[in-house]
Amino acid sequence: MKILSYKFLSACVALLSLAPVSAGAQLKINFSGDSQLRKLQMAEMAVTNLYVDSVDEEKLVEDAIVGMLSKLDPHSSYSTAKETKALNESLQGSFDGIGVQFNMVEDTLLIIQPVLKGPSEKVGIMAGDRIVTVNDTAIAGVKMSKEEIMKRLRGKKGTTVRLGILRRGVDGLLTFDVMRDKIPVTTVDAVYMIRPKVGYIRIGNFGATTYQEFMDGVARLKEQGMKDLILDLQENGGGYLQAAVDIANEFLHKNDLIVYTEGRTVERREYRAHGNGKLLNGKVMVLVNEFSASAAEIVTGAIQDQDRGQVVGRRSFGKGLVQRPIEFRDGSMIRLTIAHYYTPSGRCIQKPYKKGDKKGYEMELDDRYKHGELYSADSIHFSDSLKYYTLRRHRAVYGGGGIMPDFFVPLDTTRYTKLHRQLAAKSIIVNANLRYIDVNRKALQAEYKQFDKFNNSYEIPQSVIDGIIEEGKKQKVEAKDDEELKHTIAALKVQLKALVARDLWDMSQYFQIMNETNDIVMKAVELIK
Repeated sequence: MKILSYKFLSACVALLSLAPVSAGAQLKINFSGDSQLRKLQMAEMAVTNLYVDSVDEEKLVEDAIVGMLSKLDPHSSYSTAKETKALNESLQGSFDGIGVQFNMVEDTLLIIQPVLKGPSEKVGIMAGDRIVTVNDTAIAGVKMSKEEIMKRLRGKKGTTVRLGILRRGVDGLLTFDVMRDKIPVTTVDAVYMIRPKVGYIRIGNFGATTYQEFMDGVARLKEQGMKDLILDLQENGGGYLQAAVDIANEFLHKNDLIVYTEGRTVERREYRAHGNGKLLNGKVMVLVNEFSASAAEIVTGAIQDQDRGQVVGRRSFGKGLVQRPIEFRDGSMIRLTIAHYYTPSGRCIQKPYKKGDKKGYEMELDDRYKHGELYSADSIHFSDSLKYYTLRRHRAVYGGGGIMPDFFVPLDTTRYTKLHRQLAAKSIIVNANLRYIDVNRKALQAEYKQFDKFNNSYEIPQSVIDGIIEEGKKQKVEAKDDEELKHTIAALKVQLKALVARDLWDMSQYFQIMNETNDIVMKAVELIK
């Protein structure tokens, strides 16, 4: 009889003998002949060895694991080796590659920016270059997928890839041999002084390098005279718990509780501030919306419950489940929920869910939209059983899932019209921007050597706007009336200016422009002043 596959056996054992986070709790395992583990083993062996048709044993095992996890909470999950690698790269702070930001324009890879001091910049590759061959294989004009191109460009650190490049104003094909290296993945999107004495930092997610990136940003802002801080966690989906704890520590006094975790087999574990933070003084505003989750909610809940700052925006997502990774030899992984997160006041961050009903869980944000919660604070009602109090000023805050802000900012449904959303969905806006920056990059760099001059005086040419509207008409995307067209053009001017700034400088400059039309950011600016 065929031996049971390694992954299936190790999955069963790992799920049953997983060492808890806290050393105090112990799991009791029953290995008797009638145990459920044995039942599971026999079922897999029977199907593999006796079923009428041949079966893919690896897929059978993976489906069994996925099936088990699907009956649990929405965040316990299984990922293949490929999926696990991609997930880890986004959190661990680096990956092996050539070091370029790029986009696809008409089946051609256009370099937006080479990574500063990265392998491509070192050999002379420039923004605006087009990569047309990789190791003498054409990748331009051949309908190659973005994933396939990425596969060809990436590789182990120290290996070399030959790139064939077309450069505007230079005849013929340029050839560069690029030695792949570790490429940093940044998680802090923007750092700048949004107003005199008021700094702004936006964190995209919490990874291995987030804390150091954050502290580098704080140091730069303090050099520029920062006294107060706006911490933007909008759309931040979370990440590493320790990164969130380290950042919250910078705001809180010694022994202040940041967060605690507790589960059925995991004893309560507390994370407290050390009192050595660099942001113990000054006003703090934390920005969240319905897409802020997990680690972002830990930081927000700690600052709110300890009365260290105020929260502005809309109720956060409500992801308060702690996952523990269980890795398999082939690189695949289970992320199993073992505990809940709780804010210092005792609120459980996790919103309600029904086991096995992942679709209903995913539709919860749509329910908020339909019930009017995103538009009006008056539509949000909490029972007294969900009432908690902050630890210093004893202000009422509420549990029941997510972090409810101190200052509610409704969703502005008029900001982006249907026409604007359709133009964006068809990539008409981004393609127009890429074509414009490709042709005008050198002229713009010569005229706007400093961002301040660009921010104060630059306007996107009307011809670019007209081209977007015309291209929309060709693809049967048109405004329903003059009012919609007017609103769309106004939003396009701001967005395109921000995109040009991003391509000439970086994401900080992009957000510096876009934030002036962001209602949540502007409310925080108003309050902090």
